Amino acid sequence: MTNEEMKPWLDTLMTCEACHLRHEGNRGPTRYSGDPASPLMFVGEGPGGVEDEFGVPLVGPSGKLLDKALWSVGLTRDHVYVTNIVKCRPKGNRTPTLEEGKFCANIHLAKEIKLIQPKVIVCLGKVAFQYFYGHTASIMRNRGKWFDYNEIPVIPTYHPAFLLRQTGHELVESKWQVYYDFKAAAEKAAAASPDYIFKSDTPPNLLDEYKELKNQRHF
Repeated sequence: MTNEEMKPWLDTLMTCEACHLRHEGNRGPTRYSGDPASPLMFVGEGPGGVEDEFGVPLVGPSGKLLDKALWSVGLTRDHVYVTNIVKCRPKGNRTPTLEEGKFCANIHLAKEIKLIQPKVIVCLGKVAFQYFYGHTASIMRNRGKWFDYNEIPVIPTYHPAFLLRQTGHELVESKWQVYYDFKAAAEKAAAASPDYIFKSDTPPNLLDEYKELKNQRHF
């Protein structure tokens, strides 16, 4: 899958007004970032202010933390595929509800996964985890535990925004947990696609990369 081949899906996504989130004062749906050919997909929750501004997921403070975590396990953002359960920014940067996540994902993410055909999915946060898991469950009790979604191995872990809210010993412990979860995902993806390159020499500057897209977005 290439960026050009993703264009029909993107065109549909960008014109979506299927739910109330599109009308909560945002700039419209956000797309994906990274490589559509990657065997490794990361799925977050919903866009925040910076993401709404630039039109791509996880490029604000949470995204910077994600970049560091990826680098620590031999990954860079240009060699993985990153998207969100919910495509439009909820008002006030609130976490999307499970119902909002399911509604949006059934329209867009399900198609996205069929197009990308990832070998491994990492779900970041409760909303993403519970969508793939299929029912209500605790991410704290299930992070790091593999399960299958349509025969694709999925591993849940904490969303970077959760780490940003922590301090002290809890922060250190959570960062190590995310590290081991990412490491396990990277190893499984590499085993499934041994010829794929997962890392650039230097991490990309996503805000520079998507500056033109930012200029195209408006209320």
